[in-house]
Amino acid sequence: MERESFENETIAGLMNEFFVNIKVDREERPDLDSIYMGYVQMTTGSGGWPMTVFLTPEQIPFFGGTYFPPDDRYGRPGFTRLCSAVSQAYRTRKNEITASGPEIVEALQKMNKLPEGRALNGIETLNLAFRQLSERFDWVNGGFAGAPKFPPSMNLAFCLRYYLRTGQPAALDFVKLTLDKMASGGMYDQIGGGFHRYSVDDHWLVPHFEKMLYDNALLSRVYLEAYQFTGEESYKKIVVEILEYVQREMTDPTGGFYSSQDADSEGEEGRYFVWTPDEMMMILGNELGHLFCSFYDVTQGGNFEAKNILNTPHARKDVAQEAGISVEELNAKLEEGRRRLLVEREKRVKPGRDEKILTSWNGLMLAGFALAGRILEREDFLKTARDNAHFILQRMRRDGKLLRVYKDGQAKIPGYLEDYANLIEGLLTLYEVTGESNWIEPAEVLTDLLLEQFWDPNESSFSLTGKDHERLITRVKDYYDNATPAGNSVAVINLLRFSVLSGKKRYREIAQSVLDTMAAALTHYPGGFGYLLLGVDFLVGPVKEFALVGEMGDPRTRELLSAIFKEFLPNKVLAFSAGKVSAKMNLFPLLEGKTLVGGKPAVYVCENYTCRAPVDSKEELKSLLSRSTPT
Repeated sequence: MERESFENETIAGLMNEFFVNIKVDREERPDLDSIYMGYVQMTTGSGGWPMTVFLTPEQIPFFGGTYFPPDDRYGRPGFTRLCSAVSQAYRTRKNEITASGPEIVEALQKMNKLPEGRALNGIETLNLAFRQLSERFDWVNGGFAGAPKFPPSMNLAFCLRYYLRTGQPAALDFVKLTLDKMASGGMYDQIGGGFHRYSVDDHWLVPHFEKMLYDNALLSRVYLEAYQFTGEESYKKIVVEILEYVQREMTDPTGGFYSSQDADSEGEEGRYFVWTPDEMMMILGNELGHLFCSFYDVTQGGNFEAKNILNTPHARKDVAQEAGISVEELNAKLEEGRRRLLVEREKRVKPGRDEKILTSWNGLMLAGFALAGRILEREDFLKTARDNAHFILQRMRRDGKLLRVYKDGQAKIPGYLEDYANLIEGLLTLYEVTGESNWIEPAEVLTDLLLEQFWDPNESSFSLTGKDHERLITRVKDYYDNATPAGNSVAVINLLRFSVLSGKKRYREIAQSVLDTMAAALTHYPGGFGYLLLGVDFLVGPVKEFALVGEMGDPRTRELLSAIFKEFLPNKVLAFSAGKVSAKMNLFPLLEGKTLVGGKPAVYVCENYTCRAPVDSKEELKSLLSRSTPT
């Protein structure tokens, strides 16, 4: 519509004559997007973007839709005729339009209500959710049946936890199948790392080539958990490639993470990412070129508009056997070829990049870098996480409150629920992987601000906007886990984690009340609450509580910390003490009475603040965890 209508001088003149035109970036203003998308869905039966809505000066919508062509076509009215008709209707029927305002607002408020039901039954909800999700598993291609296919990161994370809890083989099999298929398909950038937005087909081959920060944040975390749980190096490889891509392409020199990369370059979707056999031969030479074409499915006919999206349909051992080399030799040759192709690709015209920095998406990516830094023992990943946390805390707060967007040296727009929740999660994670109290302190402050600004005790849930936000026609809630986790879901998990750390019962009570409020919706549509299910799993427990006592500068302390993160223990909290009396750390009951053992660092493993005897070696800790971890 921008190209067809808004940049058309005749149509633009008509728009300026009849209307005050406001173009909204829905990533900057999810509140407006949610309100008016609700109206479009309510009045047309469907939604999507671009979205066009006509409002009264009081912000009340009275007509809307999605795409409109410039002239009548596709069975849709042309935007030119539509603008004239809407203007005429407003001039001649203004009283009628205005009178319908209260009814429209009431209907929008009702759309924001969840079905009522009984209190949450945690185990029953987890079992029901897995049964309903499993009915939609695609056991051939992974993911959920049908096309287009979006990466189901949150539901995969839930399935991993469900397998850990129950030992249900299908849960783990589905996760591994999906991760393997996604990583071998064209939706994954085989040369530069990182995932594209989604696959237009059901087998992950042809992507929509846009790359989103949040997808790569969530996918890096689920691949990392799969590596923790299975030890399979292929999952570690994907994590490393995703995060190195984000470091290389999506990180601002100040420490913030950019939002996205476009699908198009030089006016063509995917042009930057596709190859021909001739290009391969020219860059790699005949021998390596043929090997690369064989492994990455590059043919003269191509698989996308006469060119090739790289994918890996054949097992490495089969390609190696056909080439008469070992798998190790194949891997070395492929890595060399990949490096050379990446250097050559850098010379192409790159897709555009959206360099706005969103607090919420940065919080998701911050947690990914922090976890990977500890689990993979990558100090550069930890540095990236620290730099990002410093950036947000220093540049995206005003009077202690978070701001939503940073661009061109300016931070703006009051933070939304997801901004607070995701950043708190990132800071809490960074504290747990580093033991540095300068991350837990702002996380606690922001948690109390979140409760003050967003908590709605009347509906036992959190609002999308804070109390200090500008007044809109309705105050929407952020319930469903869509492309990103809902603010309510992340807030629940944060509060549950903090309640164990701090001993504050109120945090757990609020989290429980949100889950009770959403119990009926969870039962009816578990696929829409993938991240919230992780909160249910945490609530049900058991939760491992670790008190690590020792100076972080001591290699023995870091060794114990690394041993904790080698295990897949998603429901855990960590508290740190240097073994000295600290007024700040006394706020954490988990640390009461915890001391060094014989002057050496030690770990106390607890449940419900009941602790086992401390251990001071990674071997003892590993043995203790293996005896107490469900299989």
